[in-house]
Amino acid sequence: MSAHDHAHDHAPGGTEGAGGHDGHGAHGGHGGHSHGVVENADRRWLGIALGLIGAFMAVEVVIGVVARSLALISDAAHMLTDAVSIVLALIAMRLAARPARGGFTYGLKRAEILSAQANGLTLLLLALWLAYEAVRRLIDPPEVHGGLVLVTALAGIVVNVVCAWCISKANRSSLAVEGAYQHILNDLFAFIGTAVAGLIVLTTGFVQADAIATLIVVVLMVKAGYGLIRESGRILLEAAPAHVDPDAVGDRLVAHGPVTEVHDLHIWTITSGQAALSAHVLVEPAGDCHAVRRDLEKMLRADYGITHTTLQVDHVQDALLSVGRAGEQPQGTDGHCADAHGPVHREGPHQH
Repeated sequence: MSAHDHAHDHAPGGTEGAGGHDGHGAHGGHGGHSHGVVENADRRWLGIALGLIGAFMAVEVVIGVVARSLALISDAAHMLTDAVSIVLALIAMRLAARPARGGFTYGLKRAEILSAQANGLTLLLLALWLAYEAVRRLIDPPEVHGGLVLVTALAGIVVNVVCAWCISKANRSSLAVEGAYQHILNDLFAFIGTAVAGLIVLTTGFVQADAIATLIVVVLMVKAGYGLIRESGRILLEAAPAHVDPDAVGDRLVAHGPVTEVHDLHIWTITSGQAALSAHVLVEPAGDCHAVRRDLEKMLRADYGITHTTLQVDHVQDALLSVGRAGEQPQGTDGHCADAHGPVHREGPHQH
């Protein structure tokens, strides 16, 4: 094997081995692509949206207290999550521009994920409190100033439309910017519901409409909070991206002509929109390891959008060609992976 032998060390949550024969395994598909929050996203438009949201949120809290409207206060709380999502996008732009160094081999890209966890948990806790208050007000409704609620909600609709337009002018190829955009659209629907509640209170005196509007906002907050915790949790637990089936990927890799076996296949997400893959690939003795690596990287990039790949490609030993059960290490090998992680993919039926 001489020229094709490489150390095959296992790094938890990271890439394996030396990265292929010519040292390009971890970089072969990286040219010119962007990761998660991109550096050139328009900070000016995000800053304008953040300023509008912050100013209106402060005014809305004061009016909500004066009007005794829980719906307005809940809308303000929802706007707080909009502001946080924009701040996260701005911070992520700064962090994404920093090179990886020292012990942080991925840089500080996971800071976005940790913030998303905190943001999601805060949303759920706040929704729990608002739900309690809304139910209490349904049972014993206080006097609500419908006129103030209606006017403030209409102003909130205008502010959210302007903010959505501002963020749409920024670089929405960034997932963090797109997330902030979706947050604001979500908040826009909540303000429409609050405006309807204010109109009902003003015209009919049915003050419970304010609490009902609050419960609608609570549902939106729970949905957003749960989504944040679920998606960020998958990333922190090194799960494969939701749209990628690792078993299917392994079967695609082993179906490539000279490939006889794929094991130690790992697929995980570094940060939003930045998936990575590592695997140990064995090819036929006469196979061209370099060509196989290039072909597999091209397929992973084109079909799965995975551009961070570390493929250790080696020639299979004769002993590995002997008959045996899938996943069983034949006797007489030098033990490429004595303790392989996950299923072993070979041609023909095999367990996953």
